[in-house]
Amino acid sequence: MTGGAGFIGSHVAEALVRAGRRVLIVDDLSSGRKENVPAGAELAVLDVRSPEAAALLVEREVEVLVHHAAQMDVRRSVADPRFDADVNILGLLNLLEAGRRGRLQQVVFASTGGAIYGEQERFPADEEHPVRPVSPYGVAKLASERYLYVYHCQYGLDATCLRYANVYGPRQNPHGEAGVVAIFSRRLLDRQPAVINGDGLQTRDYVYVEDVVRANLAALDRPGFATFNVGTGVETDVSTLFALIAEAADYGEAPGYGPAMAGEQRRSCISSERLLEELSVAVDTPLARGIPATVAWFRAQ
Repeated sequence: MTGGAGFIGSHVAEALVRAGRRVLIVDDLSSGRKENVPAGAELAVLDVRSPEAAALLVEREVEVLVHHAAQMDVRRSVADPRFDADVNILGLLNLLEAGRRGRLQQVVFASTGGAIYGEQERFPADEEHPVRPVSPYGVAKLASERYLYVYHCQYGLDATCLRYANVYGPRQNPHGEAGVVAIFSRRLLDRQPAVINGDGLQTRDYVYVEDVVRANLAALDRPGFATFNVGTGVETDVSTLFALIAEAADYGEAPGYGPAMAGEQRRSCISSERLLEELSVAVDTPLARGIPATVAWFRAQ
């Protein structure tokens, strides 16, 4: 798999090892950490865009590629769309072309449900909702899904695209392209002030990393091409999220409020009914359980 030293990828890699799979991780450690790599998995420190990564996929006769390596920062994608496309589109294509020369049979692809739909018409969005991404990051994820469909049609490659909502949980980096749960958790535990961008009423669908892991395992060996949302179907505004994290962190100060982020979506929420119906995966970890578990992990660091 790629990106297996990162936040989400390391949890998936850990579960794959527990399931008895042989796991080879390709990660350049630009945001991942060696200590996240689970015992029993092998790590190759390589860029997914490199000839060496492509050659390794062929040499090791990889049959299933779980692809989590990505440029994940939406703001960086806006500032440098060429870099975003280079990593997120050309990196994938580098591996797909190697797979054609090798024994690759299936790709499980980490896509985005938060950025791919753009400003939604209905809530929660299902997989048939129009896709109108408003960031280069969302465009690159959509293009990657389309390329996977082409490789399915042209070469018989099985592919499952998992469109994640806003994933949170242990091991998330509270710096760089971090999600708001990690940022708030670290700052509140350090007794530092936290700032909410905008009025705090903007909503997101926050999905716990354990639910994402179960979706990845269920997608393994699935024939054909399919797209699944991985979200709770529940909207939570940022002010409510802050209050939940503050309670778990025993933090009593009120947040500050700053200017809204340019281009930020107002609302985002996705339905996982198809995932439940076809792969029997319920995305059902409530914030009341996931937030305290996440804060406890940050407190232990």
